[in-house]
Formats: sequence, structure tokens, C-alpha cells
Amino acid sequence: MSSPNHSFARWFKGQGSTDKKASEESKSAARTSRRSIGLGEFMRSLKGTGEEKLSVLDLGSTSPANIAFLTELGLRVYTEDILRASKGQEYLVRDQDGNESFDLDKFFKENFSYPANQFDAVLVWDATDYLPEALVKPLVDRIYSVLKPHGTLLAFFHDKDAGPDMPYCRYHIVQPDTIELESRPNMRLQRIFNNRHVENLFKDFASRKFFLGRDNFREVIVVR
Repeated sequence: MSSPNHSFARWFKGQGSTDKKASEESKSAARTSRRSIGLGEFMRSLKGTGEEKLSVLDLGSTSPANIAFLTELGLRVYTEDILRASKGQEYLVRDQDGNESFDLDKFFKENFSYPANQFDAVLVWDATDYLPEALVKPLVDRIYSVLKPHGTLLAFFHDKDAGPDMPYCRYHIVQPDTIELESRPNMRLQRIFNNRHVENLFKDFASRKFFLGRDNFREVIVVR
């Protein structure tokens, strides 16, 4: 995970630093390619005005390809592998009766620490389908806070045909409307959101636009 603050900080500009391990894994792993209408819509929203430099936050598994692609467009790119961070055992606590819960306060003290209205766009990918239940809505609320007014969010949601063994993927942007999917191990699908659930999840945002994608995906563009 990365943030511009005290924990694992990186701010990627131009051809800046990349995660060497992520780069090596990406080169060796098999990928599948697919067209993404939602990504195309997302990319069209990233056209700034004048000398303005827009900021994008990528919450998926760190992808050197995404960093390079977006910075070549003149964007500031921040990355934070939110799902990997959420798997930290230090965030699981038990009460005196042995009931387990997720420590949200501790998690947000150590992760996703950004000022309000910092980002013009956020790439969520399909992270919300895999995150711990207790973290999903609080994270969406935090995304709302860090997005600028009229900022754009792209999220993917699996449909009802996806099973619990549907692999979590690292997404690599190769064209403005094309991504490559690289399966990641040890991540199990936690839930399936229907369209009503998605609407409710982003109810505080100004608009939501759905696209029916391939491979059991729905793609959603959300505008603050």
C-alpha cells in the first residue's frame, strides 16, 4: 500500500519509482485482455484545463503499467493496495467472548490518510467485492471525502454468476479503454452486490452510471 503520508509513502510522477517486486511478478504472470467501456469513460473524465495537473488514486494491486500509463498523460498518480492492507492480522480484534471484529480506527490511522478534496479521480476496480464487510461502507465514505466535487470513481462489480473462487485480479491499463487482468492468489470473493446495493453504497454521490461488461462484470462510473 502507499500513501503520501507516513506509512509506505510514494508519490509517482512521470517515470518515477515503481515497486520492483510488483514489476517482476507482472512480467511473469499470465494475463487476459478485455475492453472496458467504464475505463474509457473514466479516462475521458481526466481531461484537465490549462496547466492544471489532475490527481488520480489507484486502490488496486500496485501496477507499474498503470503508473507509467497515467503519468505519461501528465497526471499525478498515488497508489494504495487497499485490499492487501485490509488483510493485516493486526486489524482483527476479539472481545472477551471471543467474537472477532475489524478495528476500523486502527486501520484508518495507518491507511488511506489523505486530505479532503485531494483527488480528481479514484480507481477502485473490484476491491469492494473482496474487502472485509466492516470496511466497505467506511471506505466509500472516505473516498467521497477525498474526491473533489465532480470527481470520478470507477468500480467493478461481479454479477450473480460469479462464485467464491472468482479470482481477484491486478488490473493493468494498456489503452484508454483496454485492460489486462492478472489473477492474484489468496483472495476470495466476499459478496455480490446487486444494482440496488451499488446504488445504496454510493447514495451520497451525485450520479452513478452502469455498464454491462464481459466476464461477469458490471462497470460503474460514479461522480461526486
